[in-house]
Amino acid sequence: MGFTEEMNMSNVEFKDMPPQAFLLGLLSAFDNRYQAAADAFFKEITWKQFFAIICINLCKEAPTINELSDVMGSSHQNVKQILLRLEEKGFVSMLADAKDKRKQRISVTDAARAFLEEHDNNGAQSSYIIGRIFEGIEEKNLMTTIQTIMKMERNLSKL
Repeated sequence: MGFTEEMNMSNVEFKDMPPQAFLLGLLSAFDNRYQAAADAFFKEITWKQFFAIICINLCKEAPTINELSDVMGSSHQNVKQILLRLEEKGFVSMLADAKDKRKQRISVTDAARAFLEEHDNNGAQSSYIIGRIFEGIEEKNLMTTIQTIMKMERNLSKL
């Protein structure tokens, strides 16, 4: 079975499409569908806002907007808009850096931590959703996918 035979897209023609182009399109379509589903799931904040909170927590110290932009893989302007909305909701605070007042450091608030606790990966609802998304996918295939996308990311950064 070819890679296009598993897709249910009757009005789209894939013949002669290189697998690399198909994969890039598939990743983009998945990202759009996942974002829409996650936006509906969270209600209080968008998926991108939730992702920003996760990325802030991944940093060893409160990141600057530029540092967070790098982690999120997004532009400074897009991340700034996300952060302003999160700040309005009381989920992040932006304070001047102690050493360089031109830089702003971003920290999550108690409200964000409470939100994460309610919606973390250990929660029954989010575990159920993640389980359904990865249903039937063997760990070795998952690891191959992770390695492939990480290699694609490294190659992309060289462009």
